[in-house]
Amino acid sequence: MLWEWQKATSGSLTLPIKATNPAGFLREAGLDVPSWREMGAAAHGAVRRRLKQRVDMATTTQRPNGADLDELSFHNDAVSLCMLVNRRHRTVRVIDFRAGATLAKRNFVIQTARREGIEKLFVLVERDEVATWTRLGFRREGNIPSFYRRSDAWIMGAVVAAVGPMKPERAYGDDDDDDVEDELPEPNPALDLADKTIDKAKRLVKDTQEKSVPPTKLAAAKRDAVQKAVLGAHKNGRALTGFELFSRDAEKTHFVVSGRGGFELFAAYELQPSFASSMLELLVSPRDEGERSLTVSAIRTMLGRLVEVGAVSTFSLAPADDVLLASAFLANGFRKSAVLASHIVVGDKRRDAIVWSKKLADN
Repeated sequence: MLWEWQKATSGSLTLPIKATNPAGFLREAGLDVPSWREMGAAAHGAVRRRLKQRVDMATTTQRPNGADLDELSFHNDAVSLCMLVNRRHRTVRVIDFRAGATLAKRNFVIQTARREGIEKLFVLVERDEVATWTRLGFRREGNIPSFYRRSDAWIMGAVVAAVGPMKPERAYGDDDDDDVEDELPEPNPALDLADKTIDKAKRLVKDTQEKSVPPTKLAAAKRDAVQKAVLGAHKNGRALTGFELFSRDAEKTHFVVSGRGGFELFAAYELQPSFASSMLELLVSPRDEGERSLTVSAIRTMLGRLVEVGAVSTFSLAPADDVLLASAFLANGFRKSAVLASHIVVGDKRRDAIVWSKKLADN
């Protein structure tokens, strides 16, 4: 059986993963047949084309920030995209270089995610591509204002375990792209949790608005100190991030914000020079009112630095059930612009995330 498979698919080729398992590969290729021998010539040709497509696919892996993020690039006649794999949170950001809703693209992304042990997929698109990714089975989770300087980035997400098979007619239909605003949104349990958190955070901000915020100072952080802090936070189950890259060509800057009582908060911002948009990351959340007040001051200090370097907008991710951290963002003028289902891992627990966004300058 294996000899026939290798002969029929040109034995000189280096077979990809699962190619030596015909049944598994046929299922992955979307062909429901009992065996290679029982297939006709047309089916043989279809499998050969699928296999050749996988063998011919150029795949590169880069590790720009240690072992927690891989950049996987795929290019062939059917698919041209990049997948930024965050091992810590088991997420993938898909960067698509070829517009259009195709079944091959959708299946390839899902299959790769499952093979890599990924639990959440997401893609940032401009408004006119929202309908395309909706057809591919992704959910609109919100947006990042001014991510592309003069336009917003819409976040389309999919929890891998909840993605079912897609019917070809959805991908290849000739229907016009209907405005996604006319579509009934699917229920999103993460929104309820986020709204409850924000309500509590708003009350906390109101109750503490008369209190003065302690000063904080910002300083550059050395690489070794950052790595040590990340390891310690991860060991204690408090790490919100490992400061992995979010975008391909962004510049990451690490620093530490200090305050009274030995307070230290390691943080980073990632700036996209082309769009002047930024991502702000905090290593840990505050644990009590004292740390919350210092975190409010720390975020304010970091926003001042972002303005100095020319950022026109910023955003940050935080657990959707974190009231203290939510209040720190609200106190600095951030607003909820998206809720991402099952998007981050904190303390070995998978959580929903709120995207907190703020404009820093007029575009």
